[in-house]
Amino acid sequence: MEFIIKAKGHKNVSAKHKTTIEITKEDYLTPTGDCIIGINADKSMLDFPEELKDKIRNAKKIVVEIEVDGVKDIIIGEGNKNLILNHPTDIVIRKSSYICPRTLMIKANKGAKDIDREIVKKLREGKELIFKIKVE
Repeated sequence: MEFIIKAKGHKNVSAKHKTTIEITKEDYLTPTGDCIIGINADKSMLDFPEELKDKIRNAKKIVVEIEVDGVKDIIIGEGNKNLILNHPTDIVIRKSSYICPRTLMIKANKGAKDIDREIVKKLREGKELIFKIKVE
């Protein structure tokens, strides 16, 4: 199953956070938001179909492909039966096992600082971000 979210970059995207990656429906980004790579997302977890939420909770492997202006990067993590998946604005990928309503997946192989720097550069220019969630 695949689910696509579109968001926008912003001049304050720094992608320096060591353990998390976030996209948000919010329309602004301050310099302190060092895990946020996309704003103005067109969907939140409230928009996820229940079938997708069930698959995420039961997934041993979740793949998120991010693409900006033809440049792609892949983040791999896991689901968990305790994922809440209902935050109205934020979607967070975590290297840790911490779970809250914002958490999409845990035990990810990358934080924001690990994202391809060409993608980060393009996000700073305000380019569109395609955030594709694939659950097997």
